[in-house]
Amino acid sequence: MSNRVYESAILINAALDDEAIKNLIGRVKENITTNGGEILEVEDWGRKRLAYQVKKSKIGYYAIFRFNSLPDVIPKLERYYQLDETILRYLTITLSKEALEQIEIDKSLLPQLVEEVEQIPVVPPEADEDAEETPVIDV
Repeated sequence: MSNRVYESAILINAALDDEAIKNLIGRVKENITTNGGEILEVEDWGRKRLAYQVKKSKIGYYAIFRFNSLPDVIPKLERYYQLDETILRYLTITLSKEALEQIEIDKSLLPQLVEEVEQIPVVPPEADEDAEETPVIDV
C-alpha cells in the first residue's frame, strides 16, 4: 500500500469556547500523526451558520485537515470522530492529482484576488453625486 493524500472536514459544536476547539483540533492532528500520517495543511474556517440544524446546533465550527497517510489510518481517525461528542459531522475523502493541482492553483491566485478586491474604491452613499435626492412631500 502507498501513501495517499486525504482531506478530512469536521464540524465541531460551536458552543465550545475557543480554547476547547483549539485543543480538539490539536488532538485530531495528534491522532493523524501518531497513526503514521503527515499533516500537510489545516484550514480553520471558524464558526459558520448552518443551513439546517445538526444535533440541535444552528452554528458549527469548521476545520479541514489535508494529510498524507496509508489507507488504514482512516478507519482509526473516523472512529475517533464518532467517539468525540463535540464533533457533530465529518467527511474524509481521497484527493486526486487533479484536486491537488486545483488547490495549488487556487492558493497561487488568492493573493492576486485579494489585491484586486482591495483596489476597488469604496464610495460612501452620501458621496454619490449622481444619486437622485428623495423628494420631500409636505402634507
